[in-house]
Amino acid sequence: MNTKYFLSILILGMLIVGCVENGAITPDLSRIRDADTWTIHNRDLIDDKEVHLNAEPGDGFLKLNDLIFSDGTIELDIKGLNAPGQSFVGMAFHGVNDSTYDVVYFRPFNFQNPERNNHSVQYVSHPKYTWRLLRENHPEEFENSLDIVPEPEDWFHVKIVVADHEVKAYVENSDEPSLSVKMISHNHQGWIGFWAGFNSEGWFRNLKITHAKK
Repeated sequence: MNTKYFLSILILGMLIVGCVENGAITPDLSRIRDADTWTIHNRDLIDDKEVHLNAEPGDGFLKLNDLIFSDGTIELDIKGLNAPGQSFVGMAFHGVNDSTYDVVYFRPFNFQNPERNNHSVQYVSHPKYTWRLLRENHPEEFENSLDIVPEPEDWFHVKIVVADHEVKAYVENSDEPSLSVKMISHNHQGWIGFWAGFNSEGWFRNLKITHAKK
């Protein structure tokens, strides 16, 4: 293959997907309206300058095409609203289709509520293992309070580590996970995407994905 042609293809791929450094993939979020790179489901993009998904009935997501995630680390910044029952924001992974995927998500309106802060971060596996089913059948096992507590409407940093069918979620660069659970699904790989729950809008930035070495 012609060297100049190969380099041009490589550079084009990096512009579309983002950059790769030390095994970490940083998708180019300035290209979120590129349908070849991103697919949106049950949401609209409000702003081209950042990933801002609007609120709609039902769950919605913006997924990254052509990237299969198994084990590894997902890092990003997330922002929701201090709106009880209307701010569920997080990251979907191991996606199979529009309804089958795992999620780690946050309820910012509960962050500083002393009566409900134990419902601040949640793991679910759709469509079967919803938050309601898990809370009823496995109380306090798949949700928790945060180790470091942000303001409900501030940006907060999240690191989700998926390894050996376990999920851990760290907030604000804490050394201790706010959530550590065994995955209840049988999905081992799939797409990843920014996720917003029922009637929720969300903001997302600084996505970085690192695949675990096998």
